[in-house]
Amino acid sequence: MDLTPDPVALRLRTALRTGLAGIPARIELHGAPVTDGARGPTRAVLDALEAADFERPVDADGLGLGLSAGTLVSEELGRAACGNSYRADAFAADLGIGAPSPALAGFEALPTGSGVTATPRAGGWELTGTVVVDDPSADLFLVATRVGGDPVLVTVERTADGVTTRDGSWPPVVRFAAAPVPAAGVVGTLDEAPTGPLARARLRQAAYLLGIADGAHRMAVEYVGFRRQFGTRLRDLPAVSFPLARAMVALRATRAAVHRGVRLVESDPAAARTAPLIALAMASETARDVVRLSMQSCGVRAMTSELGLHRYFRLAAAESTRYGDPAALWRMVGADHLRAVRDAAP
Repeated sequence: MDLTPDPVALRLRTALRTGLAGIPARIELHGAPVTDGARGPTRAVLDALEAADFERPVDADGLGLGLSAGTLVSEELGRAACGNSYRADAFAADLGIGAPSPALAGFEALPTGSGVTATPRAGGWELTGTVVVDDPSADLFLVATRVGGDPVLVTVERTADGVTTRDGSWPPVVRFAAAPVPAAGVVGTLDEAPTGPLARARLRQAAYLLGIADGAHRMAVEYVGFRRQFGTRLRDLPAVSFPLARAMVALRATRAAVHRGVRLVESDPAAARTAPLIALAMASETARDVVRLSMQSCGVRAMTSELGLHRYFRLAAAESTRYGDPAALWRMVGADHLRAVRDAAP
């Protein structure tokens, strides 16, 4: 593994941070902490950098930067506490779906895909259920469900019968009440291939969660560096500095897991196996733990608009189960290891 910093990645990271720094932070104590989706403020930044071409192969008029560029974009979006308008575009591109990209819905019910029930009907299916959606204002939804026992992805128009959205809550949800879907609405399977679209999406999400945790940690370290209590800076109190130092170790370990997963998926697919699952499970737990610790380190001001740290807290709560609960992901990793041991046994 080459640990030499990539000059292209460094310049890309700098450009992203510069652009995202110009987006006004939503520090209100109520409502959504970010403006997500295709109409969100991050769209202009990503379009100016032509981020949609980062992962697209060169023979498809892309830049061919690979999944590493996608995880870099996701990490910087999380670090700035911005909505992730990139993941839906990247997932749709992996599936071969052109513009406009659909909003992802129901992925928090993975790995079973049981958030939405598909009932057979003449010429297709009817969808029933209420699930989380990236962008409730999108014209098209890409829904994870099960058809005939197999996990699949179906596209549903927002204006279809039986489809209602609710954006007053966080995260926003979409409700399907016997919403009709034709047979042609199935656009792909939702398999657990270690290098497939779902695995790549999980690595991008792991990077996004890593960015959320890193952004909250940086804000907390900056605050305790000048905030004084008991005649000294909070940073100089062992009860504050030691947990923040341990959080830094957790962040670096999680970053290593994400980078390892990306490297295996791109360079050694046969060895990837559960690396994307491990990266996402670690990132989910790290985001929860580090953001909670950051809130505690800053005290009551973390829950006010003075710091805006609560944005990271609410983001972590909503995003840590976006592609499956960490406990379910760890069970899948354990099951894979048991299968490997059985296969290797004489």
